[in-house]
Amino acid sequence: MTKTEPLSKSKEIPKHRNALIEKYESKPEEKEKEITTESSKLPKPTGWRMLVLPFKMKEKTKGGIIIAETSLERQQVASQCGLVLRMGPDCYTDKERYPDGPWCKEKDWVIFARYAGSRIKIEGGEVRMLNDDEILATVDNPEDIIHEF
Repeated sequence: MTKTEPLSKSKEIPKHRNALIEKYESKPEEKEKEITTESSKLPKPTGWRMLVLPFKMKEKTKGGIIIAETSLERQQVASQCGLVLRMGPDCYTDKERYPDGPWCKEKDWVIFARYAGSRIKIEGGEVRMLNDDEILATVDNPEDIIHEF
């Protein structure tokens, strides 16, 4: 394009795209590989223990208020709701204690006591290692539970 040529005659205006979107749209198998690699870094529970990812509150309220990072961190530590990521091989196998079967399964949202389990720091937050008998209830949507800190 020369200086005297009008803009409308130019061939095409380049469109800007997010590099990550472009990467994952073009190579979905690499995205799956990355998720699998990250998942393999998590601890594998033994015995009757389970690995739970505490619910993380949204950074912005429905009214548009942005919540401070320190409040979000405090919220996650005090969270009583989480997603079951992995279960140990002996979870809910004691038929005497659990005659009706397991209380939860992997990928269920559960409620547990505020200070239950062991906290394990990971990149981006923390996970908790809970015993199978520390699960208090299951919920369909963690956002339905009022989280106070």
